[in-house]
Amino acid sequence: MNTSAMLALVGSGEYLPPMEPVDRALLDRLPTTPRVVCLPTAAGTEGPERIAYWSRLGVEHFTRLGVQVQAVPVVDRDTAHDPALVAAITGANFVYLSGGKPDYLHQTLAGTPTRDAILTVLAGGGLLAGCSAGAMILGEKFFGFPGWKSGFNFLPSATVIPHFDEIPEALLKSMQLLAGKTLGKGLTVLGIDGYTALVCNGARCEVLGRGGVTVWNRTGKTRYLSGPLPAWD
Repeated sequence: MNTSAMLALVGSGEYLPPMEPVDRALLDRLPTTPRVVCLPTAAGTEGPERIAYWSRLGVEHFTRLGVQVQAVPVVDRDTAHDPALVAAITGANFVYLSGGKPDYLHQTLAGTPTRDAILTVLAGGGLLAGCSAGAMILGEKFFGFPGWKSGFNFLPSATVIPHFDEIPEALLKSMQLLAGKTLGKGLTVLGIDGYTALVCNGARCEVLGRGGVTVWNRTGKTRYLSGPLPAWD
């Protein structure tokens, strides 16, 4: 495990009341006055109504927390190149990628000025949070269709599975098969429960929220409910 970025990977529940304690804790970790931008990018194929819903939910959530917040409508490759939207991201220190389709999110951001702006935020000591699809693309690989896809590799040797506590019992065998294929690629599965964040700052990662994080690799399968996690390779 080797990341120099400050990240928060959320299993599910972005912008909802149970996440307020987690997001307050994240805001407190920023070195300067919080300036939040919410990107509904992963929902870009769901139509204007859903894009507006995620944008509004994010703004209302962080407004309740008493900080400056702006929804930035990067929803396709064209808007990911929009100078005004890119400037809004660059001026923030907390970027939040809400949920939707991980393939679409990655394809929309890869190689764009928006991705560069997010990297600028991280390089300046800011924070990147991703929920569900937003968390999945931050690992080395994520599982899409029809197979494994390369993520942004902020967490090398890891693949992120959100909604981990919502997986029905009937799908556990499939999950075990998926994990077996993943372990064969030398990756660690990070299963993140709903209303829970895996927060990494440098090489140190910890669990925040009401659920847990399951670390599943060649050495075994362990669920952590709070506090720091051991390094994985």
